[in-house]
Amino acid sequence: MAAPTVPVTQEPLPEAVQALAAAERLGALRETFLPKRHGAGRVTAMLFFTLLGLACFVLPGLFFIWVLWQTPNFNPKQAARRLHLFDHGLVVVDHTGPVGALRWDSMAALQQITERYANGIHVGTNYVYTLYTQNGATIKVTDLFANPERWGLIIQHAITNAQLPGVLEMLGRGETVRFGDIAVTTGGVATPKRGAVGWAEIQRFEVKDGMVFLSRAGKLLPWSSTPVGKIPNFFLFLATVERLRRQQSAV
Repeated sequence: MAAPTVPVTQEPLPEAVQALAAAERLGALRETFLPKRHGAGRVTAMLFFTLLGLACFVLPGLFFIWVLWQTPNFNPKQAARRLHLFDHGLVVVDHTGPVGALRWDSMAALQQITERYANGIHVGTNYVYTLYTQNGATIKVTDLFANPERWGLIIQHAITNAQLPGVLEMLGRGETVRFGDIAVTTGGVATPKRGAVGWAEIQRFEVKDGMVFLSRAGKLLPWSSTPVGKIPNFFLFLATVERLRRQQSAV
């Protein structure tokens, strides 16, 4: 991971989190991310519409009450959530305590980043990271936590730093490394629908609008296109492909 940073919160780690982090050998705490609380203006607006809904129509008022109750501002269970990032992994906490711990060197992460528009105007971005353990269990981390553009990058970069050497070693032994449906070897890349293509044949490798495009030399249309949200450990995939293409161009 990057150089040590000051945790977002200075509250002491609960004993259960400390014990789990020690058992998984996660090392020192680097950052803790808290649930994202709504600002005073938005809360005031939501309260206004809640009261207006209750005064005029019961169902809209009840809906706004439900919406308010889902926010960390009013829901103690939501406010108790924590995302702890350590040297060698992370721990996710809810109101009951630690939900699970994952290590950078053994986890897989699928990222889904969705831009939201209303009448052509960008109104927000949704972040959902689905984290997979070695035994197949999953943990979802969403933009319920503040600064998702930061903790998302930290997770992806930490996974890449921890796993890239092992991936390159596997490739050097002639093995195939899979990123979802994409199979990568030192000779090229393959997908179930498109078959295989050598690195020397790939003229363009591009990430655009949430898609990964691979194009063959002399072809107008992409040879393959895959949504980023379907590529586990996306940054690790990018680093692997970049390394192999660079090796090919040096031959």
